[in-house]
Amino acid sequence: MNTRVEKALNEQVEKEASSSQFYLAMASWAEGKGLNGTAKFLYTHSDEERFHMLKLVKFINERGGSAIIPGLGVPQKNFKGIENVFQLLLDHELAVTDSINNLVDICLQEKDYSTHNFIQWYVSEQLEEEALARTILDKIKLIGNDKGGLYLFDRDLENAAIQIDKPATF
Repeated sequence: MNTRVEKALNEQVEKEASSSQFYLAMASWAEGKGLNGTAKFLYTHSDEERFHMLKLVKFINERGGSAIIPGLGVPQKNFKGIENVFQLLLDHELAVTDSINNLVDICLQEKDYSTHNFIQWYVSEQLEEEALARTILDKIKLIGNDKGGLYLFDRDLENAAIQIDKPATF
């Protein structure tokens, strides 16, 4: 495996692991605030990010590289409110998209078309992640300070999480 590509892939492993931890912290915060639907959604999202990390780890190892399992810092644990949580989630997903795009660029520069092909799954996934975060944030902004609206939103988010909750497969 090309060493520059391997390094970039391992950096992405760390970003995906950090994403999982960040969303796990958000889920724990939401659960502590009685937002069980939001917590369920974020727990599921945390699991998805871990799946993204594992997919990268397996790819690196299968290509003859050496996947590095990163140590992680403690994620933020307190949030200003539900709008803040989802704004941070969107901002984080935008940063991950930039990282994926950089990885695509490195693959093309190094003429590593197999890895480029593999990374296209992540490119598509990021489009979905960003769109979902924007949609949720838009709904939260529509709700404003309406507690009844927040209750219904939280319930809807729980139902959405139940529908997307799926076992990880490789």
